Amino acid sequence: MAAKSGAPNIVAFPGQRGAGQVCFERRELTRILDLYGRMVAAGEWRDYAMDFARDCATFAAFRRTADVPQMRLEKRPALHQKQGMWALFGEQGQVLKRGHELTNVLAPLERRLVKLVEV
Repeated sequence: MAAKSGAPNIVAFPGQRGAGQVCFERRELTRILDLYGRMVAAGEWRDYAMDFARDCATFAAFRRTADVPQMRLEKRPALHQKQGMWALFGEQGQVLKRGHELTNVLAPLERRLVKLVEV
């Protein structure tokens, strides 16, 4: 059934993930990939991976492709009202930072980048 405004209805393909999937917004992904690019230029990271699930979107950065991620950033909107939907994890899985704002959660990596560039 078509909408009155003349806009066509969009029908999802069978088996396609529904609207419940968590993903990064354009400005968030731009911010993350900007940091990733600067870390690549500094020689720290060489590869990345992204995973999108129903409850969580994850960005992981690797020193080498076959290694464990050097850092993992998770967005969990369900934790927005509690401890913040953003979490930064280290190489051994330890929580480095949690928060409500992406900029604040990425701050430890920004500080590390400044030290790398100064050396």
